[in-house]
Amino acid sequence: MGRVSGKTAIVTGASLGLGRAAAAMLAREGARVVLTDLRRDEGAELADQLVSSGGEAIFLNHDVASEDDWRRVIASTISRFGGVDVLVNNAGVALSASVEDTTLEQWRWLMSINLDGVFLGVKHAVGAMKVKGGSIINLSSIEGLIGDPNLAAYNASKGGVRLLTKSAALSCAKAGYRIRVNSIHPGYIDTPMVTAYANAQPDPEAARMAIAALHPLGHIGEPNDIAYGVLYLASDESKFVTGTELVIDGGYTAQ
Repeated sequence: MGRVSGKTAIVTGASLGLGRAAAAMLAREGARVVLTDLRRDEGAELADQLVSSGGEAIFLNHDVASEDDWRRVIASTISRFGGVDVLVNNAGVALSASVEDTTLEQWRWLMSINLDGVFLGVKHAVGAMKVKGGSIINLSSIEGLIGDPNLAAYNASKGGVRLLTKSAALSCAKAGYRIRVNSIHPGYIDTPMVTAYANAQPDPEAARMAIAALHPLGHIGEPNDIAYGVLYLASDESKFVTGTELVIDGGYTAQ
């Protein structure tokens, strides 16, 4: 028996990076996984791999900023697997710009994905879970805990995810829904997003070394470091955990 056997999990942004690692981890531990993303080829390929390995998985095209898409994804999951037990709100984008240099268009674009998308996911997952209960896991960031002069919109979006998580956790608990809502706050993880940032610098290798040096443990994290945190919060092992922040950052925020 896997740690999440019998559960049905939706993972957004599942085609690459942290979402891909989380989806694969949940499938290996027995969950039926609905992978969603706008990157159809990579997502469908992963779903096929998970099925070939003996798991149950499907891929759905999904714009997390669209409420109609959220309604469709939830309805399709219930139709296929009978319910929703776990939601991993992972899809997100980044923008490197100070508050002075961020345009309103850029701000609204990032918020529509990083914060509106999480809000819509939580809202519709609660509706699907409130009879049987479940676990909602929102991917925030260390940048939702501390400030960065060049991440104005990203800081605001991830800080918003942090407090939305707490509000939803309290709302569900007080309503008696047996739905737990928690956030995960990764440090710098070896994902396409971090690679793209490093590659945009004059010396990409030096940039990677500088990022690693920010963490007291001395290295950049791996996607599975976060996936194991997702697995814990998705499982019944965390049945007394709600409204909390799971920080997985190599000691970054302890400094």
